Amino acid sequence: MSDTVASYPLSFHGHRLEARPSGALFWPEQGLLVVSDLHLGKSERMARRGGSLLPPYETRETLSRLEAEVSATGAARIICLGDSFDDAAALDGLDAPDRLWLLRMMAGRDWIWIAGNHDAGPLDIAGSHRSEIREGGLVFRHIAEAGAQAEVSGHYHPKARLAGRSWRCFACDPNRIILPAFGTYTGGLWCDDPALSDLMTKAAVAILCGGSSARAIPMPRASTKAR
Repeated sequence: MSDTVASYPLSFHGHRLEARPSGALFWPEQGLLVVSDLHLGKSERMARRGGSLLPPYETRETLSRLEAEVSATGAARIICLGDSFDDAAALDGLDAPDRLWLLRMMAGRDWIWIAGNHDAGPLDIAGSHRSEIREGGLVFRHIAEAGAQAEVSGHYHPKARLAGRSWRCFACDPNRIILPAFGTYTGGLWCDDPALSDLMTKAAVAILCGGSSARAIPMPRASTKAR
């Protein structure tokens, strides 16, 4: 196994975690890889509902990057933090080769699907299907809950601006880690949007994803409600 990327180390409620440039979170001690908001099948769902047409390769692009992370980390356990499929029908809409690719990736691994607002499930695919899961004092769920502690979630697709560029990012503070969207064509919510920034303490950082390294900046914010 070879991995040349520079992850950002996090000490979170007594555990050593790694925020990876891909937008995945890795827990080496547990061999656990966490991703959020894959939104597989988004282009098919938009075409099915008469929306804007997107290039149809987004599922394969997402699966390729996910497979690269599984291989690079050697993860034996995977948690997908919800909105893994763009809607409940998107799973059935996957091309047969893409579904087989996913199933092969899952084979021999403890794979946990957390229900999201797009894919409330349980869906007709292997793996464990949960509303949330607790591991080592941490809680993994799709949408952050106000007042939660030791929480890892997704849903908001956080992003931040730096040097005139938009970056997908983790939003992190002592209470919670919110993962960026891992899927292609997922868009994002600026960190200074009150819907996101009001969840975070003043100590929050944005860990920017992309390229071969992840780096932290103070989380941009405009809200006066931050604690």
